Amino acid sequence: MQPIIGVTAPIIENRVSLHTDNMDSIVGAGAIPFIVPYTEQEELLTQIIQQIDGLFLTGGVDIDPTFFGEEPIPGLGEVRPERDKLETLLIHKALEANKPIFAICRGIQMLNVAAGGNMYQDIYSQVESPLLQHAQKAPRDHLSHFIKVKEKSLLEKIAGKLSFKVNSFHHQAVKDPAPGFSVSATASDGVVEAIESMKHRFVLGVQWHPENLVKNDSISRKIFGAFVEACRQKD
Repeated sequence: MQPIIGVTAPIIENRVSLHTDNMDSIVGAGAIPFIVPYTEQEELLTQIIQQIDGLFLTGGVDIDPTFFGEEPIPGLGEVRPERDKLETLLIHKALEANKPIFAICRGIQMLNVAAGGNMYQDIYSQVESPLLQHAQKAPRDHLSHFIKVKEKSLLEKIAGKLSFKVNSFHHQAVKDPAPGFSVSATASDGVVEAIESMKHRFVLGVQWHPENLVKNDSISRKIFGAFVEACRQKD
């Protein structure tokens, strides 16, 4: 049986909308994706977490800074508090149930905040040192800059490399990892590119967009494959 993956999706003008690359990457790795509905009914979300084998947190708009105890700064973009609430509840329940989680771009930030960490609302106005171009002008499937991977991390185990190139489309980023999490990759300018849980069997967040790269990038395929394989395994 193929594992079932719950997928979070952006809401735009009262429509849930998700780029097909996300679903295609899950299907291509051997799993069945289903979009999680927007609801604040905790009992329903508990049932959803019980039914799915893993949780996939996709990209999207900025995160409401009040979720991590800050006021909005001028560099903050569009926020969707209803999505923040949904994903916070899902993350808490998935972590408690030890369900595999894979989070990309906005997802890594939401994962970190929900687990008790914090983030930069806008790296270009909050980080004092010189930065790379993290919102690349190149096509989405272009590998833009290198990241350095932590030795013996889950990410190194999956990728088989301590350095590789990624794409980049963000202006927010993880600042301090949540309790029980570690930074598993950074860009050359120090911006966090991946975090992972030290307490769960598979909880990984990456700042780039591997779903846009799977057709031509073997590491992206390995990451989705490892996530789906973790979802096949039962506790």
